[in-house]
Amino acid sequence: MPPVTPYVPQRITVHLGPPQSNAANVTIPFSDYVKNVASSEIYPTWDESALRANILAIVSFALNRVYTEFYRSRGYDFEITSSTAYDQAYVNGRSFFENVSQLVDELFNDYLRRPGFVEPLAAKFCNGTTVTCEGLSQWGSQNLAQQGYNTDQILRSYYGNVETVLNAPIRGITSSYPGTPLRRGSTGPNVVVIQVALNRISQNYPAIPKIPAVDGVFGSRTEAAVIAFQQIFGLTADGIVGPGTWYEIVRIYSGVNSLSELRSQGQQFYAINWSPPGGLEVGDTGEKVRLLQYMLSVLSAHISSIPPVNIDGVYGPATRSAVLAAQRRFGLPETGTVGQQTWDEIYDQYSGIENTNLRSLENFPNLGNGNRTSNNGRSNNGSGLRTNYARTSTMSQFPGRNLSIGTQDTVRQEVVR
Repeated sequence: MPPVTPYVPQRITVHLGPPQSNAANVTIPFSDYVKNVASSEIYPTWDESALRANILAIVSFALNRVYTEFYRSRGYDFEITSSTAYDQAYVNGRSFFENVSQLVDELFNDYLRRPGFVEPLAAKFCNGTTVTCEGLSQWGSQNLAQQGYNTDQILRSYYGNVETVLNAPIRGITSSYPGTPLRRGSTGPNVVVIQVALNRISQNYPAIPKIPAVDGVFGSRTEAAVIAFQQIFGLTADGIVGPGTWYEIVRIYSGVNSLSELRSQGQQFYAINWSPPGGLEVGDTGEKVRLLQYMLSVLSAHISSIPPVNIDGVYGPATRSAVLAAQRRFGLPETGTVGQQTWDEIYDQYSGIENTNLRSLENFPNLGNGNRTSNNGRSNNGSGLRTNYARTSTMSQFPGRNLSIGTQDTVRQEVVR
């Protein structure tokens, strides 16, 4: 949900027990937290490539908790717990292994993420012997290291396509809440955050009206969406985004996108504002052109009349041809330029494909044990190894009734923990 680049906190507050327990909190340097967990979770005698892989997983999981405000958005006064049923093994007051400590000093501000996603990967793991899970197997990582796998190869064996962010910025933990309530007449990037989040949440909770223009202006449409959200989730329906509403939006947004899960749908770099500044035309360059090309490339993979384009950020003849084809397909004026109407239609078509097809576990099932881990990543099921995606499957049985314009499936509202 936060639109900023993730950072590494200088200090982190750890709850010394399960979330609901009446246990103490300790606030310590983040690097010391990682050293403690690494010294508690893995063996210092392991090969260095395995140690590095495990440390990066530990860092990424902790940063995901910070980034998504997993506990803060639920009203807790800490970032993470010491309970392995929920998080990672932190043993208050323990000493650190020297070689582990040295590696952590090098790696504590590096983390894993999926390409194209912002949030640190919720890199869940388990020991791989008494407990197995969908994420990294700790003993399995050592076995791979002994076979000659380097750190990147070990991580990709378990997590699939991931990349390592190096030297992330370090600063004190700050709340995503802007400090003052947002209400009718408010403007700015914090309003954009709310508009984007509510539009995404409305896909799971369609009683929340869409906000047509993500423009950073808190108008009547945004107010109506806020009121509907507050009504659904039992908040005071005043249309004002104070801290309670803000953090409930954070919590639900993270939930519908599974940002705290290994199979996250992802907070994307471009998700904060899809609205183009004026029109786009031949000769334009930059991020907005790249986003347009990305959407067109998705459409071209599903609509044969739209030619594919390179995502290079340059609005050239090929991009214009794809725009013309899209305008023709969607019944828009064939101008070859992208104004608000064309942008909105391309986005709507792209969004429909992304949310009903690209993110569908029915259309793109993951092979393997077929089990999912709980939110702690430590449930005892399956092999824990990630494998390749299967061929696309389609449902072929007749549903038992005729389908026509206006037919709808029953919407299952997602329960967010």
